[in-house]
Amino acid sequence: MSKRNSQASKSAARERLRVERERQAKREKAKRQIIVAGSIVAVLAIAGGIGYAVVQNNEPSKWDAAADAKVVAPANTSGKNGTTVVIGESKTDNTVHLYEDPRCPACASFEQTVGETVNKGMTDGDYKLSFTLGTFLDGNLGGEGSKNGVSALGAALNVSPEAFLEFKTALYSTKYHPEETTDDLAKDSYLIKVANTVDALKDNKKFQDAVNKGTYDAWAMKMSKTFDDAKGVDSTPTIKINDKVITNPSTVADWQKALKDAGVTK
Repeated sequence: MSKRNSQASKSAARERLRVERERQAKREKAKRQIIVAGSIVAVLAIAGGIGYAVVQNNEPSKWDAAADAKVVAPANTSGKNGTTVVIGESKTDNTVHLYEDPRCPACASFEQTVGETVNKGMTDGDYKLSFTLGTFLDGNLGGEGSKNGVSALGAALNVSPEAFLEFKTALYSTKYHPEETTDDLAKDSYLIKVANTVDALKDNKKFQDAVNKGTYDAWAMKMSKTFDDAKGVDSTPTIKINDKVITNPSTVADWQKALKDAGVTK
C-alpha cells in the first residue's frame, strides 16, 4: 500500500511539474511576443519620426513662399519689384551706394562710426544715397533675422525715407544690434521694439501690421536677389561712390578723403 501510494505520488509530482513547465513556456512565449511587438512599435515610431522630420525639413518655409509671391513694393522705391532705393532731393549725379545685411557686425560698426556723416552728406546735397540690402548671413549662420530685418526696413521705407534711415540707424546701434550669431531680428516683437525708438514709427499701427503680417517679405526676397546679383559685391558693407567700390572707411576722416578722391567734394 505504501509502495503503491509512493508511486502515485511520484506520478502526480511529475504531472504537476509538466503542467508548470507548460505554463512557464507559455509565459515566456507571451513575453517574447510582447517584446517583439514593442520593438516593432518602437522602430515604426522612429521611422515615423524620421519621416515626419524629413517632411518638415522639405516643407517650404514662409520665405520660400515669399520668393514666389506677388511683390508689394514699399513707397519711395522704384525699378523692377521696387528694389531700387534712392534717397535724396539733390539734382547732383553723385551717388553713394551702400550694400548691407541687417545682421552684419561690420555694417553696424560702419554705421556707428560714419553713418551720421554719410546721411548728412546726402541731406546737404553732396550726393544721393542708394541702398541694396542682402540676407546672405541667414544662409551662412542659419536663421531668418536678415530677411525679417529687410522686410521691416521695407515697412519703414513705406512710411518715409527718413523713417527708413532712422530705423536702420537704430537697428545698427550699439544698443540694439544683436550679436552676429544670434537671431533676434527674426522676432517681429524685437523689430517693433527698436522701431518704437523712432518718432515716425513709434506705436505706428500701419508699420506694425506690415511687420507682423510680413507685407514686404516678398519684396525682401527680391531685394536679396538683387544684392546677390550685384557686381563687385563680395562682402558687407560694400560701398560704391559713383559705381566704384571704395575701401571701407573706419573713421570720418577716411570717409571724407574717399569722397574727395572720388571728386564728390572739394
